[in-house]
Amino acid sequence: MSEQDHRSTETAGDDPVLAAYRQSIDNIDAALIHMLAERFKVTQKVGEYKATAELPPADPSREERQIARLRRLAEAAELDPEFSEKFLRFVIDEVIHHHERIREREHRDR
Repeated sequence: MSEQDHRSTETAGDDPVLAAYRQSIDNIDAALIHMLAERFKVTQKVGEYKATAELPPADPSREERQIARLRRLAEAAELDPEFSEKFLRFVIDEVIHHHERIREREHRDR
């Protein structure tokens, strides 16, 4: 840690307003991680179902509907819809990757 970073940390630690904001941010970050974990548990089950039902890992029409829906939600929440779309696209791409691996494993184990 540089001298500048060390001073910034000390200053922030002495500032109760900044400390409170940072505690809220930390709590939100923890909630986001837990929500993503729950989401991926469910999408894991979806991937397993798709593999056994021989459905494709991706559903482009659902993805488009989801992105449009979440863009509307982002706008209503005063969140940049471009950011929300990038975030959701990242999550969807990761889910599809997991579904492809599940499908490969399912075919290999038959």
